[in-house]
Amino acid sequence: MDTNGNTYTILYSAVMVVVVAILLAVAATQLKPFQDANILIEKKQNILRSVNIVADAKQATELFNQTIKELIIVNSKGEKVEGDAFKVDLKVEHSKPVDQRKLPVYIAAMGDKGKVYIIPLRGNGLWGPIWGYVALSSDMNTIYGANFDHSGETPGLGAEINTEKFQKPFIGKTIFDKAGLFTSIVIAKIGEKADPSNSVDAISGGTITSKALQKMLYDDLSTYQEFFKTLKK
Repeated sequence: MDTNGNTYTILYSAVMVVVVAILLAVAATQLKPFQDANILIEKKQNILRSVNIVADAKQATELFNQTIKELIIVNSKGEKVEGDAFKVDLKVEHSKPVDQRKLPVYIAAMGDKGKVYIIPLRGNGLWGPIWGYVALSSDMNTIYGANFDHSGETPGLGAEINTEKFQKPFIGKTIFDKAGLFTSIVIAKIGEKADPSNSVDAISGGTITSKALQKMLYDDLSTYQEFFKTLKK
């Protein structure tokens, strides 16, 4: 048995593993700023889509700065609190009791349509997290626009939440009933009775994701109710 040969092979393999690990670590470190920048740009694009503005990566920051005039954080009592709304991590906030959460609000100036209030959302779909933004008109009731996305819903089924076909019907729906009670939005499956003023059709074959999105809307929008009331006064 050639022990010297085996030793050489083992040492060579070990050195190569270390070298490759170092190269990967260096590459990851160098690429991280670019990855972080891309994540921020994508976030700005998604916020803009909730007010029906489509921007490519080059336009996103400029259009975001032109459109989003104020970023604030409120608590469940509707009171403003200190902090950078853009940096709030909803995953972290959802791990806290509701009365301890930081609730971001992005306020857009939409010309003659006035201010629009954009609320970020996060929930759990069938296979992983889902998230999005709902923009409310200045009456704090009527949906101005909506944008949703996911990390792993089924293509052609639940994954359809990120399509215009699913999102566009949200426009004009209301989240409070005529008596002023919070209803959120019902994602109605076939045969389900629902008030057309606060419901949209579920995705055919994607009922579980649709209902998960309904739950996300109710859970997250409900935490802003006191904030909505302050703006209605």
